[in-house]
Amino acid sequence: MTVKVSSIGLKGLEGYRVQVEVKISPGTESMVIVGLPDASVKESRERVVAAISHFKVDVTDQKVVVNLSPSEQKKNGPLFDLAIAIAVLKELNVIKCKIPNEAVFIGALSLDGVIVKAEGMLPALISAKNLGVKKVYLPYDPTIPFNMIEDLECIVVQHIEEVVQQIDGQELLPLLPIFTSNEQMPLFSSPPLKDFCHVIGHTQAKRALEIAAAGEHNVLMSGPPGCGKSLLAETFPSILPALTNQAQLEVLSLYQLAGERRNLYSHAPYRHPHHSASSVSIIGGGSTPRPGEISLAHHGVLFLDEIAEFTKKTIDMLRQPLETGQVTISRAHSTVTYPSSFILIGAMNPCPCGYLGSNHHYCTCTEKQVQTYRNRLSGPVYDRIDILLSLQSINLNQPTKHQESSSEIRKRIEEARSLQYLRYQTEISNARVPFEVLTDTSPLTSDQQKMITNVAVKQNWSNRVQIKIVRLARTIADLAGEDKISDISFWEAMKLRRWGQHKKHSVARET
Repeated sequence: MTVKVSSIGLKGLEGYRVQVEVKISPGTESMVIVGLPDASVKESRERVVAAISHFKVDVTDQKVVVNLSPSEQKKNGPLFDLAIAIAVLKELNVIKCKIPNEAVFIGALSLDGVIVKAEGMLPALISAKNLGVKKVYLPYDPTIPFNMIEDLECIVVQHIEEVVQQIDGQELLPLLPIFTSNEQMPLFSSPPLKDFCHVIGHTQAKRALEIAAAGEHNVLMSGPPGCGKSLLAETFPSILPALTNQAQLEVLSLYQLAGERRNLYSHAPYRHPHHSASSVSIIGGGSTPRPGEISLAHHGVLFLDEIAEFTKKTIDMLRQPLETGQVTISRAHSTVTYPSSFILIGAMNPCPCGYLGSNHHYCTCTEKQVQTYRNRLSGPVYDRIDILLSLQSINLNQPTKHQESSSEIRKRIEEARSLQYLRYQTEISNARVPFEVLTDTSPLTSDQQKMITNVAVKQNWSNRVQIKIVRLARTIADLAGEDKISDISFWEAMKLRRWGQHKKHSVARET
């Protein structure tokens, strides 16, 4: 007789049901695991044999065959330890009762039978819920927000003996902490350290970043050193709306797969890799592909300071994620797709020396050097940027006016996002919605069509840039509470696109 027990396998962030089949027959003492297991799965043999010895069972002179189905999917990680052990104990008749078909078992085993957490448990739980699973046996992991996972019975166990007792009908004390309110996790436990009320000046830049946050548009800032590019980018997350429960679970799952810890669950993630980072660390990869910085910035912000100093190959690899909101990593043994829908904020100097257009320093670069420097970002990458900002240094001694706080700006952004969600009947922003849906819900007038066509010819804008201007105009109209795209919104959108096109400034003559 063959015993079948269910578990969950992972392919990137996507999970699938794995049937663990066990058959024990007389023969030479051995345990064979088939079904494309990797090294960590093959090592389950020793862990399982040591753990089940706690029940005084004898597997000498017996051959144990374990099949992990579907056989064509490569299995990795120790998540199947518990399911294999339960199937073996059922085959050895240690477990008397029938194992429920709707239950799955995930978790690693130590040699003394203690069930320990393993990498990828949260995405496995979410996948189990999506697959219609009703009951999951697993070890306790303090990083998993059990309260946010609804319609799934999570039975937390510490030892394999507890699992056997529970299957045989014995009641166990619940090991999950009892939550008494809806705020079980640290949601906005402390305000962001940086606030827009502390940023002096830069009125136009603040307005542009507000628009970017409302519609999830990409921004490229250019300006001399010390003009405030990094400060604006680091303050930008403070005006982003809090993540929904579904978004929090997706982000937490990606962080778990990457082996990183995340504390403030409801805050939009903010990633700031150094320009010396490799393309694999930015995009993701490895022999077993892991999420990169662009996936860890999912539902949040990816800030690339000194973007022109990144390798051209790395920047060009951002094209697919910026367009589709996901990245596909192909390796010899597997192909994995991770979500990577983020707001890109780039910052660069206007020239190699950094002082082109500065009011305080004289630029020493030739026109050829300036053009070569700007060409480090290819045309297709520029096309995927919605807002181009040229910044100048601010006089800190100017009379201080009332500066809006991040919370005031965030309220307007939340209202604009609500209008977008209502219009599209799903949680999607103007920058992500299919263009056909955008034009169906917000058609342009004939005068607006002529306007953007005429300006595009003069500015040499591609079709992609023209579409991005329409998306920008729709976001500006949403911030103004308008049902239709107004001409004023259109002009402001086109102005935002032209800010990054620097005027010719005098450069030092070569000597």
